[in-house]
Amino acid sequence: MHVVDGSQGEGGGQIFRSALTLSMCRQIPVHIKNIRAGRSKPGLLRQHLVCLRASQAISDARISGDELGSTEVIFQPGKVNSGEYHFAIGSAGSTTLVFQTILLPLLLAEGTSELSLEGGTHNAYAPSFDFLEQTLLPVLAKMGLRVDVALERYGFYPAGGGRWRARIFPANNPQSLELTERGRLLKTEAMVTSSQLPRHIGDRELRQVKKKCHWPDENLVYRNVESVGPGNLVSLRVCTEHITEMFEVAGEKGLTAERVAGRAIKQLSRYLESGVPVGEHLADQLLLPMVLGKGGRFSTVEPSQHLLTNISILRQLTGTEIEIKNTGNRVWVVEVQSCENPAHVR
Repeated sequence: MHVVDGSQGEGGGQIFRSALTLSMCRQIPVHIKNIRAGRSKPGLLRQHLVCLRASQAISDARISGDELGSTEVIFQPGKVNSGEYHFAIGSAGSTTLVFQTILLPLLLAEGTSELSLEGGTHNAYAPSFDFLEQTLLPVLAKMGLRVDVALERYGFYPAGGGRWRARIFPANNPQSLELTERGRLLKTEAMVTSSQLPRHIGDRELRQVKKKCHWPDENLVYRNVESVGPGNLVSLRVCTEHITEMFEVAGEKGLTAERVAGRAIKQLSRYLESGVPVGEHLADQLLLPMVLGKGGRFSTVEPSQHLLTNISILRQLTGTEIEIKNTGNRVWVVEVQSCENPAHVR
């Protein structure tokens, strides 16, 4: 049994989620200790518990430690089965993180799967549904991985209540990824998504983007949506020939509209100045499909501790060679060894 120390590196939930994904795809039991030891509230929160139980459901796994606050879990997977599944977090916890945990095992299983997910859809510190739909999934499509998604209801923190569906098709012909250039700039857009909040908040956020980025009015969009509770998200999008990248910041109590927009602008500026195609957060999310598929390489910004920790876990559990090199001018290249026999759970 492989032992995974959840306190290593940045000590967050990504270690736990990556270990579950790899366990199912490689059919290896894992003993995960010190879960989320680097967080102010260590152990499993509700969304992590749903990740665990969703993984158990699709792989008929034997588990121990499946309770809130648990810092130690044993996960022994069986065969991953495609099918229809419904997972509800019961809070505003991120549905997209639950989705990412079970996505690759279902892609590598026989047959098409239908998922229904309920909880948070546009959260702070997690990819939003929009990010999945417009940034991550199109890149996975380049790798021969097809997933269709549809949003049914928005879910913001703290009320949650969001709902969306995904159809996951079997990966019959995975491809390596080559993403080292952005290509020509096609479009920029600032989108403010808001629910049950005064319009002036979103207007101020968009004015801040216009002031700092000098984008024209037609590139500034306000979207008022229905949800169970109030929420606000600033999303800055850069569409180029080879990729669409997004930089998102959720509104918080005590944080002015100008500061919310300013945080997103800071992320955007770092990305634009680097000249690379892959931003900080997407870089982390591309590693697993590359390791479990045909490898490849991409250019990105200076790696975060989150990315470096994930690389360490992937090396530990798969033995895959993953190189990360600084090529100068704020450009880093991540290269994943091509696998002769991609992981498959069929």
